[in-house]
Amino acid sequence: MGDQYNTLTNEEQRVIVEKGTERPFTGQYTDFVEGGMYICKQCDAPLYLSQHKFQSTCGWPSFDDEIAGSVKREADDDGRRTEILCSNCDGHLGHVFEGEMLTDKNIRHCVNSVSMKFVSSDDMKKTDQSIKSAYFAGGCFWGVEHLMQQQPGVISVESGYMGGEIENPTYEQVCSKTTGHLEVVALSYDPSQVSFETLTKLFFEIHDPTQHDGQGPDIGNQYLSAIFYTDDNEKEISESLIKILEGKGLTIATRVLPKATFWKAEDYHQDYYQKNGQQPYCHQYKKLF
Repeated sequence: MGDQYNTLTNEEQRVIVEKGTERPFTGQYTDFVEGGMYICKQCDAPLYLSQHKFQSTCGWPSFDDEIAGSVKREADDDGRRTEILCSNCDGHLGHVFEGEMLTDKNIRHCVNSVSMKFVSSDDMKKTDQSIKSAYFAGGCFWGVEHLMQQQPGVISVESGYMGGEIENPTYEQVCSKTTGHLEVVALSYDPSQVSFETLTKLFFEIHDPTQHDGQGPDIGNQYLSAIFYTDDNEKEISESLIKILEGKGLTIATRVLPKATFWKAEDYHQDYYQKNGQQPYCHQYKKLF
């Protein structure tokens, strides 16, 4: 491996490079539940968040989701299983299985502990590697999610609901236009790689911020455009960008609102276009800045 990668022990070399497997129930992360992020042992690329991890009793750490773009799949040499590797360095992680019904997502990344390092939330803050969150509503969350996931520095994007009057709303309730919720995406991002301003500019450029009744063919309150800020700095940045667009002659419909409770949408809404192999029908990039 190249000099840019971390030095590996003999056991790490056996698993990560030679595609070995550690013995079940021996890995340090098998029953580990602390909050934070799992990164690649070989190259330090982010792989999984703690909320992706679940107890499967299989003997190895199990995850039912991944940080967008972090893990790639290849057919195993035995022709029966699917290997998972770090997308950045091709380091062997383990195997992925579907159809076991262990979680609602019905997928299990079976990962060798030795292939990963854990970075706690506190340690990330101490080393200026803290993950921040941002919340945008720009019509159907499928398209916003899909395009935001492609921005370098974005770790994960989840679709959900925000700004309404009831707790834990369902998609059907939101679509009834009686709850007051907007379809929102929640971004987790690394501020050392991408800024809130860059993300907000991208948000404006992947939907029509001048449409007052929805987005494209999707009409209704749940499809309105909004930025939910988490602090005064985000509010100022959002309002400043709106003024720039208004200075270009645009009438901006986007509202700037304080963050409310984010309710994650049903699993079938998450990574919708990735799962279905389709492209957004009412979202596309248009340079505005």
